[in-house]
Amino acid sequence: MSGPMSLEPGGAEQDTLALRLADDRTLTLRLGDNHTLALRLADAHRGAPVMPGHRARADAVDELAAALADRVAPAVHPYEVAALLESEGLTGDVIREKYGHADLFSLATALYGRVPRTFPEPPRPKDPWRPDHLRCALRGLLFALPGLAYALAGRLLPPDGTVRALVVAGLISWAWNQALGHRSYVRLSAGRREAGHTLAKGAPLGAAVAAAAGAALSGSGVTALVVTVQSAYLAAAGVLLVLGRERLLLAALLPVAAGGVSLLWWEPGNALRAGLPLLSLLGAVAAAGWALRGTRAAPASPGAARPGLWPSVPYGLFGLAAGSLAFLAGRDQPWAVIVLTLSMGPAEWLLYRYRGLSVAALRSARTLGGFRVRSAAVLAGCLLVYLGLLTPAAMLAGAGPATLLPLAGTLWVSLLLQAFGTAWPPAAVCLGAAAFAGAGLLAGAPPGTAALPLSCGAALLCLTALTVRKLGRPAAHG
Repeated sequence: MSGPMSLEPGGAEQDTLALRLADDRTLTLRLGDNHTLALRLADAHRGAPVMPGHRARADAVDELAAALADRVAPAVHPYEVAALLESEGLTGDVIREKYGHADLFSLATALYGRVPRTFPEPPRPKDPWRPDHLRCALRGLLFALPGLAYALAGRLLPPDGTVRALVVAGLISWAWNQALGHRSYVRLSAGRREAGHTLAKGAPLGAAVAAAAGAALSGSGVTALVVTVQSAYLAAAGVLLVLGRERLLLAALLPVAAGGVSLLWWEPGNALRAGLPLLSLLGAVAAAGWALRGTRAAPASPGAARPGLWPSVPYGLFGLAAGSLAFLAGRDQPWAVIVLTLSMGPAEWLLYRYRGLSVAALRSARTLGGFRVRSAAVLAGCLLVYLGLLTPAAMLAGAGPATLLPLAGTLWVSLLLQAFGTAWPPAAVCLGAAAFAGAGLLAGAPPGTAALPLSCGAALLCLTALTVRKLGRPAAHG
C-alpha cells in the first residue's frame, strides 16, 4: 500500500470500497456499483414515525416524558432512552396500543426529542480528610495529662539541678521522638511489622540517650531516677501514639490523672505522690510492649525499601526547636505551656480541616489564580480559628496572649508544612527563633522581655508566606 486509499466513490477502480459520510445523518458503506449498505442514525430533531390513527396518543407520550424526565434528560442518544424504556418493562403491544408508536426505538426517539438535555454535576465525593473528632480531642488530652505527674511528685524532688536535668532530657526526648515518629510513619506505609521493628529499636535507644544526658546533669540519685522515668514514659508514649493506641495510653495515665485531680481537695501523701507516676510509667511501658508485640503478627513486606536516616533529621530538629520555644514560654508563664499543650488536639483537627477544605477549593476553582486565592483564604481561616480559640483560654489562665499566640501560630504552620512534606524550612526558622530568644536568656535578660514574642512573630510571618506560596499550587494537593 504505497499510495493513498480513496475514501470517495468514483475512483479509477470500479470495485473500490469506500466509507463516507453522506450527510449529517447517514453513515454509508458504499460499493463501487449501485448497491449501497447504509447505517442511518436517527435525527433527534425529526419527529418519530407514528402509526396511522394514533395521533391522539400524543398526550400519553407527554405524560411518559414528564414521568421519566429526570432520567431521559442526561441521555446523549435515543438508544439510551430505548434501554431505559426496556428496563421499565414496556412491551411492543403497550407501545403500539397506548403510545401509538410502531416500536421501542420510535417511542424512545419521541421522548428524546421532547425532554431538553441537562447534564447534572456528579455527586461530590466524601471528604478524604474528614477529621476524627474524638481522636483529636483524645490526643490533646494525652499531651496534657502527663503534666499532672509533676504536680504530684514535684515537692519530692531536690531543688538543685532537677529542673535543668529534666529540661535537657525532655528536649532530647522531644527531638528523638519527632525524628523516630517520622521514620516510623514512613515505615508504616510498608506495613505495621516494619514500623514496629523501627519503634522497637529506636524507642529504647532514645530513652537511654535522654536519661543519660539528664543524669549527667543531676545532682542526686533521686533526680537521675526522675529523669529516667520521664525519658522512659516519653518513649513508650511515642510508640503508642504512632501505632494509634491512644486509648491504651489513656488507660495507663489514669493513676496520674486520678492523683492530680485529688490534689484539689485531698492530700494523698508522699507514698502516693511517688507511686502513682511510677504506676502510670509501668502501665505505659507494658502497653507499648504489648502493642509492639502485636505488630509482629502482621505480614512482612520483604520488598519494602528501608528509608534513610537523613529525611528524618529536620523533624528531630523541629522537635528540639519546639521544645526550646515551649520551655522559654513556660519560664515566664507556666500556664501558657499548659494552654498550648491542651490546644494540640484542636490544632490537629484544624490540620485535617485545612486539607479537606483545600481539596474542596481545588474542585470548585476554575483558574489557577482563583485556587490560590481560595487556598490563602482557607489558610487564614484555619489559623484565625486556632488563635481565636487560644485567646480566651490564655486570658482565662492568666497567660499573656502576646507571647502565646505567635508561638502557637508558628508551631501550627510548621506542622502544616511538615504534613505536606516540607520539613527543612520550618525546622530552620524555628531553630532561628529559639536561638534568638534563648540568646536573651543566656545574656541574663529579665523575665518578660520581648525577645520571644518578636522571634515567634517573625517566624510566623516567614512560615505563613512560605505556606501561601507552596500550598497555593494545585500539585501540592494532588
